Amino acid sequence: MAAHNELGAWGEEIAADYLQRQGYQILERDWKSGHRDLDLIAMDNDTLVFVEVKTRRDRIFTDPEMAVDYQKIRNLQQAANHYVKYKHTDNDIRFDLITVVGMIGETPDIEHIKDAF
Repeated sequence: MAAHNELGAWGEEIAADYLQRQGYQILERDWKSGHRDLDLIAMDNDTLVFVEVKTRRDRIFTDPEMAVDYQKIRNLQQAANHYVKYKHTDNDIRFDLITVVGMIGETPDIEHIKDAF
């Protein structure tokens, strides 16, 4: 597996663990809708939360949240719409962003932005 893929998988694991410690129930990981994917899908009480995870080694070039542009948000919304229809759910929904900055084997910096977009 390429190093950036390993880092991304590590970041998603860190994010899922973080959410579980916050009381969220993880429903899905890396859910696919065609060529689109949803990193994490979780329940926060009665709210269905679609979580985009951005992992970076550092913040030298840019902050990880800057990687979520208009096209990415649109893809996430379309994938979430597919998920809601596929699962026949009528829960309130929310889109969160979790950034994980650090290296595998180190304690990362985690930022959770609720209702990010």
